[in-house]
Amino acid sequence: MLHMVHDKTAILRQKKVLIVDDDMRNTFALMTVLEDNDMEVLIAENGKEALESLTEHQDIAIVLMDIMMPEMDGYEAIQQIRTQPHHRQLPVIALTAKAMKGDKAKCIEAGADDYLAKPVDTDKLISLMRVWLYR
Repeated sequence: MLHMVHDKTAILRQKKVLIVDDDMRNTFALMTVLEDNDMEVLIAENGKEALESLTEHQDIAIVLMDIMMPEMDGYEAIQQIRTQPHHRQLPVIALTAKAMKGDKAKCIEAGADDYLAKPVDTDKLISLMRVWLYR
């Protein structure tokens, strides 16, 4: 535990993260940062694929969920995740490009644990992920 407090990357190491985003540029940028922190990255292009990935990979430690996506948006996907008993405690950080007033509240209401506006400040993201993975 003391090692994890002093080594800020230890909490992320070998954890599996699911990035849910339909924009491959965003996905690639996030994937690069997360892999540099020794995380294993899985990708889903929409909420429906995210739910399938969560079913296939029970060891996903955290989800980064874009909100505006085709087929099944982030709000609906988060709500679906929260209906599954084994995913109720899974940390979900919502990411959205359209940072409008009330977005954060709407994301939290849908079941997200936290919220970041795009473009994502990667230092802030890593810090948030450490907080949610530490608990």
